[in-house]
Amino acid sequence: VQLQASGGGLVQAGDSLRLSCAASGRTFTSYAMGWFRQATGKEREFVAAISWSGGLSYYADFVKGRFTISRDNAKSIILLQMNSLKPEDTAVYYCAAAKSYVKTAPIDYDYWGQGTQVTVSS
Repeated sequence: VQLQASGGGLVQAGDSLRLSCAASGRTFTSYAMGWFRQATGKEREFVAAISWSGGLSYYADFVKGRFTISRDNAKSIILLQMNSLKPEDTAVYYCAAAKSYVKTAPIDYDYWGQGTQVTVSS
């Protein structure tokens, strides 16, 4: 499956952004989907994940209450609504697909998008 992330940009602290990830190739509903991020000089970290049906979602503690992951299987897209952004949210955000149930470790994901930069100024 091919993944294309978009929606990043430069915003101020407290602003909102919505990231999108469009999938193509294989059956989208076969995959759990996740968002990860990687700040400069840091390892890639889990942000949020959603099951193939959309019925289950998981979040990293540092985004709970601020970010919401969702998916539209009819359109083969996932979204990450990011509210109350903080400077520490600055990173390249990646979407990824896992061929099984929802997971939180990068190593468990099989396909990755190219990433979209999110920069939050203070």
